[in-house]
Amino acid sequence: MKNNLPEKVSEAWEQRMGSAVFSTTDKYGNPNAIYVNSIRKFNESLFIIADNYFDKTRKNIQDGSKGSILFQAGEVESYQIKGSLQYHTDGIFYDNMKQWNKTKHPGHAAVVLEVEDVYEGGVKLM
Repeated sequence: MKNNLPEKVSEAWEQRMGSAVFSTTDKYGNPNAIYVNSIRKFNESLFIIADNYFDKTRKNIQDGSKGSILFQAGEVESYQIKGSLQYHTDGIFYDNMKQWNKTKHPGHAAVVLEVEDVYEGGVKLM
């Protein structure tokens, strides 16, 4: 079930610093985390991540992994957004990703994370 981001987290996203960390797990529960720069908030309940060079991450998503996005805003504020993942090679999310993904990257697919849980540091906001 997707939820809207709390306003505080939505505003923090706009002020984020550096790359975000995108995490998935394989079918055995082993974690995989990567840095992502090709990521955008689609709306208050969906994020799009461009699959430019995924390998393990792509396999994990195709095997049904949930995901998380971790980012920092300010010197000590960190936020984590968790949710279900969808993998799109065409359609509205793919077309949206192609509009902002740098042309030097292949943009194989658009991964959509539906917001389900949100944390500020270790405190669950929703």
